[in-house]
Amino acid sequence: MSALLAGLVAAALAWATTGALRKLLTAKEILDHPNARSSHAHPIPRGGGIAVMAVILFGWLALGLAEITPLRLIWPLLGLSFGLALVSWADDLRGLSPLLRFTAQIAAVSIALSTVPLGPHFPGPLPLWLAIGSAALAWLWFVNLFNFMDGIDTIAGVETVTIAGGTAVVAAALGLLDGSSWLAAVVAGAALGFLVWNRPPARIFLGDVGSVPLGFLLAWLLLSLAAHGAWAAALILPAYFLTDATLTLLRRALRGEKPWHAHREHFYQQAVQKGAGHGRVSASVAVANLALFACALASLHGLSAAIAALAASLVIVLVLLWYLRRGATW
Repeated sequence: MSALLAGLVAAALAWATTGALRKLLTAKEILDHPNARSSHAHPIPRGGGIAVMAVILFGWLALGLAEITPLRLIWPLLGLSFGLALVSWADDLRGLSPLLRFTAQIAAVSIALSTVPLGPHFPGPLPLWLAIGSAALAWLWFVNLFNFMDGIDTIAGVETVTIAGGTAVVAAALGLLDGSSWLAAVVAGAALGFLVWNRPPARIFLGDVGSVPLGFLLAWLLLSLAAHGAWAAALILPAYFLTDATLTLLRRALRGEKPWHAHREHFYQQAVQKGAGHGRVSASVAVANLALFACALASLHGLSAAIAALAASLVIVLVLLWYLRRGATW
């Protein structure tokens, strides 16, 4: 079975389990009511991430048991992702303090750092302690920014499909034999199956139970690429989410606002508020991500190609942010 087939199986399972879960969440009245951060007007079932993460975790376990990827590598990630999902589900249901959520994330990242394959390209020119510390901070930021950016229909699913799908292709192009392309394909497939239910108008939301552990696993996949020398590709694939979330945080910090407070100031949210629909905004992000994927592939051919690809990626992201800020779409 190829990685592509594994992704398609994951997509079918995620589609079926999300549909069944939606009925249960609706019956239990576990709904996402409109608030200062949201961009929807009516209550929508929240918690679709339970189905997505169940498919991913079982899929990764199956790959480990089939010896496609090392099982010793999978166990810690499965346990940590499950733990983050539990904490995030409690936050979805009744709300937890930011300190408790962040403490759980710090613990998960600290333990998971030992599972990143430290190849000959890691730590690169940096001292080992500085490289590990930088990786930990980047991982923590990615987990949180992925959660912050899940603010309109489809966008988190689109980003997951493109980042994980891009990672799978890059890993295959590098000829990695650790099964990382299969792992990434399962993540992309699960997100694709969820998108059927989350396309505008969304019939179910991912919830923190999905966005937090998804950000955790995507960051691990990207760090694994960087550890194998594809550092430029690891930066390029999530470039839009990284840029939008970071610039928004900096703007709010300069105004003295607390970063964990709900808001609708991301570029993609501003576009929706100015009249661009959820679907058009997410489609714009998807188009930009496809261009970023091409840049990521181009970066695999030497240092000069990596620099050129990073420069091209910067232009693509800046153009996208300009379009979204103005409320325009492609």
